[in-house]
Amino acid sequence: MKIIIQHSSMMPIYEQLVEQIKAAILQNELKENDALPSVRSLAKELKISALTVKKSYDALEQEGMITTVHGKGSFVCGVNPALKWEEQLKGIQDELEGIVTKARLVGMKDKDLMELLELLLEES
Repeated sequence: MKIIIQHSSMMPIYEQLVEQIKAAILQNELKENDALPSVRSLAKELKISALTVKKSYDALEQEGMITTVHGKGSFVCGVNPALKWEEQLKGIQDELEGIVTKARLVGMKDKDLMELLELLLEES
């Protein structure tokens, strides 16, 4: 698992970490029962505070993505297929909202955008 922290991003570091670990789990890069790096080792590797990593792991645990066993570490939980579908759907929706906003900023009409989408769907 490769994690890239963008210090210039408006997104807080712990959220970047949560999103990247969550994506790795949902894309099966991290599988059920896989161990995550220890808080200290990940903090050292990323050159960030251990408290930031701990906050990220706590958030992932609250979402049911990981579980932490005291003295043993944090491990990936089994992901509910419905949750996986919802996360993927949300990602697609977010991207489409961005495209709609961009199209409207350049003056594109909704009808033209729909025609473009239909054309792209036919080609794939």
